[in-house]
Amino acid sequence: MAGRTSVPGLPGPRPSRLQCIAIALLFLIVIVGLIILIFWLIVRPTSIDYTVEHAAIQRFNISSANELDAAFNLTLRSINPNRKVAVYYDDMKISVWYDNQMISLTEASPFFQPHRNITRLDIKAVANSTQLEDQVAKDLQHDKSSGQIGLEVRVRARIRFKVGVVKSKHYKLRAYCTPVNVGFAPNSATSFDRVYCDVEI
Repeated sequence: MAGRTSVPGLPGPRPSRLQCIAIALLFLIVIVGLIILIFWLIVRPTSIDYTVEHAAIQRFNISSANELDAAFNLTLRSINPNRKVAVYYDDMKISVWYDNQMISLTEASPFFQPHRNITRLDIKAVANSTQLEDQVAKDLQHDKSSGQIGLEVRVRARIRFKVGVVKSKHYKLRAYCTPVNVGFAPNSATSFDRVYCDVEI
């Protein structure tokens, strides 16, 4: 029975197409990882901060059917402390909550925030015949009689970071601002205390 013999000096089998693709993908992952690491070491991005600078209720009425008509005037402050990172806000929604029920939702126009910048956002969140839960309606009426309502303001945004000419993929920004103790305009003009928000990206 003849045995197999190998000839010294001849090249071995060539890698398959699948092996080549796997090697290329591994190389690409390593390169992308190094780029992200170098980017972070150079830029060292700092979290964006949000505060509620002022809030007031312009009109407020709860019907016998527990439907809310109200206008909440909010002034938000977005702080980008980064020296090299700017931010694109491609989509932003601001909602007003009371006792775990959303009572108003509005959108802000897209905007660009440069590095080391403070952007002021004047928001008017309107509730038009918003149906309230029975207990929520009772609690709101009770708080109204005291002249102040405790609310939560939430911000949701789709953002991109920009460093030089490079733009990142989209990230989700969430800000939770509570408690926002809102008075009724015009009596609330000078009585509001700044609220600092918890921000997640």
